[in-house]
Amino acid sequence: MKPYLAAFVAVFLAELGDKTQLATLLFATTPGISKLGLIFAAATALTTTTVIAVVAGDQISRIVQPATLRMLAGVGFVAIGVWLVAVR
Repeated sequence: MKPYLAAFVAVFLAELGDKTQLATLLFATTPGISKLGLIFAAATALTTTTVIAVVAGDQISRIVQPATLRMLAGVGFVAIGVWLVAVR
């Protein structure tokens, strides 16, 4: 159960305040939009991207060691952060 809880917490925290959540928030301000329909659309989009990530991660892990993937992901996140700070 521990890896699933870790995945939930990591994704939940990563999604808070990100651009997809803000986009969904803006869609919710549209008069007359079905809130239930919006929830379904946003949840389906997140589920679809999650399926793609899991399948891709499974395939990539057959070629690249998990430790190497974690290092690359960490470097990628730092690079994106530096780039975002530099652009602003």
